[in-house]
Amino acid sequence: MSVPFDQRDGFIWLDGKIVPWREAQLHVLSHGLHYGSTVFEGERAYGGAIFKSTEHSARLRRSAEILDFVVPYSVADLDAAKALVLEKNGMKDAYVRPVAWRGSEMMAVAAQHNTIHVAIGAWEWPSMFDMAAKMKGIRLDIAEYRRPDPRTAPVLSKAAGLYMICTISKHRAERNGCADALMLDWQGRVAECTGANVFFTRDGQVHTPIADCFLDGITRQTVIGLARARGLEVVERRVMPEELASFDECFLTGTAAEVTPVSQIGPHAFTPGTITRTLIEDFHAAVRPGASKAAA
Repeated sequence: MSVPFDQRDGFIWLDGKIVPWREAQLHVLSHGLHYGSTVFEGERAYGGAIFKSTEHSARLRRSAEILDFVVPYSVADLDAAKALVLEKNGMKDAYVRPVAWRGSEMMAVAAQHNTIHVAIGAWEWPSMFDMAAKMKGIRLDIAEYRRPDPRTAPVLSKAAGLYMICTISKHRAERNGCADALMLDWQGRVAECTGANVFFTRDGQVHTPIADCFLDGITRQTVIGLARARGLEVVERRVMPEELASFDECFLTGTAAEVTPVSQIGPHAFTPGTITRTLIEDFHAAVRPGASKAAA
């Protein structure tokens, strides 16, 4: 059994200072815990360098602004703090988690004057590149919950509260023997998975849902760029569930998922193939440019 996250050793950056891991605490009456006024990022470090660190720091600040608060550190401050966390913990390949939340001064829906706290943690999470195992693909369930209408929730913020239905959906998928769940949007169109964007291929084209009611992931943007650099046509459009049977390949993208092939969604089967394999390899080269040069 792995060590619980509150009982690990190491260091966390909290409100501008490096503190021992076990001392990085918040009060149980924090607004962010009770009312969901929390935003976060998920990032990966490869060989000691955080992939697109600045883009993630900028998104953290944008997410907070959507939730009507300001992160009290600049993008440059956040980039430096993340690098410091890796250094202090002696980590090279790691998952990095910045999080910002409203504190405890007011415990009501309105809390405009609460202190904004920021913390950054990191833990070992090596990037796995066993192509043979990866190309078998994962199985997806189809979630009961849907991504909300943009008029009903701050869908373009990476806000903690938006992940409540993701946790419920992923747990149900795992109980059904699947690795994750495909979520539809409020109009019944294909949207994303619980923590990753989704892509499909057909006749050499790559198709992916328009990201207007869920995050336009940084890994998603990267993979779209890699596909186009390969001369592949990428079509961002509305994808309907009844189309799933017509696609050849399917894969997910995200900080945790990187590029992950899918072999099944509900009753629909896919064969991970050339396009997926190529983008996995291209993404690996993009996040570890030094390693790819050394191997060349």
